Amino acid sequence: MQYQFSSAAERVLIYAADCTNRADYAEMAAPALLLGLLAESECRAALMLAEHGITPESVYQRWPKLLIPSPNRGISTTPLATFPPELNRSLLTVTQLVAEYITPPMLETEHILLSLLLVDDEFSHWLSQRGILPEDIQADIRKRHGYREGPLPIEPELIDNTEEELQIENCCEKPTADRALCETASGSSHPSSLIPHPSASSLQPTAALRIIDAAANRAREGLRVAEDFVRFVLDDRHLTEQCKQLRHDLAALLDQIPSEQLLSARETQADVGTCLTTPSEAHRANAAGVFLANFARLQESFRSLEEFGKLIDPIWAAEIKQLRYRSYTLHRAVEITRTSVERLANARLYVLIDGRTSLHDFRQLAQALIDAGIHVLQLRDKKIDDRQLLERARLCRELTRGTGILFIINDRPDLAAICRADGVHLGQEDLTVKDARAIVGVDALIGVSTHSIEQARQAVLDGANYIGIGPTFPSGTKPFEKFPGLDFLRAVAAEIRLPAFAIGGIMPANLPQVLATGIMRVAVSGAITSASEPALIVRDLLAGFRVQGSEFNMT
Repeated sequence: MQYQFSSAAERVLIYAADCTNRADYAEMAAPALLLGLLAESECRAALMLAEHGITPESVYQRWPKLLIPSPNRGISTTPLATFPPELNRSLLTVTQLVAEYITPPMLETEHILLSLLLVDDEFSHWLSQRGILPEDIQADIRKRHGYREGPLPIEPELIDNTEEELQIENCCEKPTADRALCETASGSSHPSSLIPHPSASSLQPTAALRIIDAAANRAREGLRVAEDFVRFVLDDRHLTEQCKQLRHDLAALLDQIPSEQLLSARETQADVGTCLTTPSEAHRANAAGVFLANFARLQESFRSLEEFGKLIDPIWAAEIKQLRYRSYTLHRAVEITRTSVERLANARLYVLIDGRTSLHDFRQLAQALIDAGIHVLQLRDKKIDDRQLLERARLCRELTRGTGILFIINDRPDLAAICRADGVHLGQEDLTVKDARAIVGVDALIGVSTHSIEQARQAVLDGANYIGIGPTFPSGTKPFEKFPGLDFLRAVAAEIRLPAFAIGGIMPANLPQVLATGIMRVAVSGAITSASEPALIVRDLLAGFRVQGSEFNMT
């Protein structure tokens, strides 16, 4: 299959080929194409990505197997690797779209970006989480080229090239007007038409509209119920805004189908499914059950909209698919928030300790803190060797077992898994939540240090069970150039329900300032570990919580 690319798009493809490690990627990797777009820093796609904070560093952090091209690489003329089949189909979709307005169709950098977004995979989901959405790219294309409003036109069904090896040949060759748009394995060319999609005889247009109308109603209803749960039960402004944005984006897509057509196709009285029900539909055990049932209803409706939407407009269906993926992320964030609030309901005082100079001193300190009534104990020490760290971790696990005190290891999901700790805590430069989860398992707690409201919001969507927020005050334990301070705590308390522990320079004297922000959990280190009698500091902090008062059970 051959495509025609602009000069800038060709440079993107060449750079992407140099980033693709053939030992890890048999075909052109989508993240490598993203690096190519970013390398072409003045192109439209790079500017769009920059607006959403997408950088080469963030791409390499997420996909570390990508190669870093040498700065003295020169101009490569090496033929590109093959594209994966899904990306080939996406490129065909966009090429046909461009063919409606440009003859011969020429793919620009923004068309490559749109193709990446239309592929149903983890990479497009990663971009959509960061606000890079196909509808925004399409709107920019319309504006630049004078396209009409509404979904970009594409009617025919794409050729299924799943088993076909499609290559770009000599990408550095300048495009010519007589180059064929598509060349099949048999050699026949189809300049602007592909195999047409099924005729109306296979499914009457009215029936398709009835399905879309019913699925749209279910999706809107289910999403509104889920939003009410997040808003009134969880009382989480951040996730409520995520629900609201998803609902508005769904409404915007549904508005592209004339409402008079949907209403004309609707026939509730003659619908054979209105009388069908099951016993489970008449009962909900609790508010969480209401949420789960309605979010499942939402995702099922998205799938129906996507599949039958392909009969009307594949681009529109692809946008629905992106909403479906966003709903998966939102579903996880809400459920993890809900269950984490329950698991950490009584966790107020979180203490971090190092390995001490000897195992005996370590045991004495850990046991004194446990006896004093702390709720979470974290082992954090970057100076002792792994064997010593694991030895102390196993001791912590032994001391906390059966006490109700949670045991967390800092930065080392591998050691947390070995000693069966309750969880692991990660910094902004440590492993991602996803990678740590693969090591510690689905039941372990994962905490994330955050230093801004943006990082806190992202930790929620990444699947963290709790967040550390700070530094609040200057601390002798860990140096920081900037202190988000109490304002950061107020911002988190105002919009995030996921358990949040204020950290940094907190002691009994300034605890009231922390609690006044609405944050009711704190993490401390130096104030306790450097004290001559750590247990007394623990008791003073716990007494400060009692003076403040809350719904927490302080047993």
